[in-house]
Amino acid sequence: MAVISGFLVTVRTVKQGASMEKGKTNPEYVAETSMLTVSPQDYERLALGEEKKAKVKSSSGEIVVTCRAAAGPEGIFSLPLGAPANLLIDEQTFGTGVPNFKGIDVEVQAL
Repeated sequence: MAVISGFLVTVRTVKQGASMEKGKTNPEYVAETSMLTVSPQDYERLALGEEKKAKVKSSSGEIVVTCRAAAGPEGIFSLPLGAPANLLIDEQTFGTGVPNFKGIDVEVQAL
């Protein structure tokens, strides 16, 4: 199985915001915060199957997500901020009090 190294950028999506109004345990919110966006080229290289599931691993942890393709640069992955993304974010704040939510080194592998 192909493994692609790149950078994770956490984002906020309109769908995430709308579904959050129904609660963070709402299935729509959970699904949206577990949706990794990848470039069409990376989507093809990963050879994602019908389930479109992938494992995303950082130095802080790993998660399983569903993937969707959208225009963007290769090697840059986006994931809405939420419980799954929190598992990938390093707790180190370098004195700022805020962890790094952008440019997280990750590996993505299709399941």
